[in-house]
Amino acid sequence: MCGGRGTRLDTEKEKPLYPVAGRPMVDFVLDALDASRVDSVTAAVTPATPDTAAHLDAHPADVDLLETPGAGYVADLGVALDAVDSPVLTVAADLPLLDAIAVDRVLALSVTDSVQVCVPAALKRRLGASADTTYERDGRELAPTGVNVVADADTETMHLSYDARYAVNVNRRTDAALAEALL
Repeated sequence: MCGGRGTRLDTEKEKPLYPVAGRPMVDFVLDALDASRVDSVTAAVTPATPDTAAHLDAHPADVDLLETPGAGYVADLGVALDAVDSPVLTVAADLPLLDAIAVDRVLALSVTDSVQVCVPAALKRRLGASADTTYERDGRELAPTGVNVVADADTETMHLSYDARYAVNVNRRTDAALAEALL
């Protein structure tokens, strides 16, 4: 998912291209996917991310581009899911700590069910990462990570992880500084 404008980062750069340790965030995610057992990569871009689309089109990794309407994450995700075969791993472009081991770990969780990867909101706070979206489940405050498996199944498994590679979504400049410190 590469459609973010990066408004919370207070930058003119499109969110996927925001630099962490001198590299666009999306490149870290592409490296993780390329080194994992993922078969193919489709990047969902929006009208708000033309520079990201151009960057991905010229990227050495084999990336198919899919333009979504830019109607918000959930709506654009729906368009993207309609365009690819299930099951599919969905990954947000703002996870620069993600690596192939973390990707493959999520893929191993799903045989037939959809999987939502969450981290405790307390972990995000302890690390110093922003936690813009949280919800309560079984008495615990959780944060979605932007990594999921979507399958043609009626069931979804929630996987709770304590791994910082899933916990640091770069939404603010302080998140980018945290990611750089943890790289």
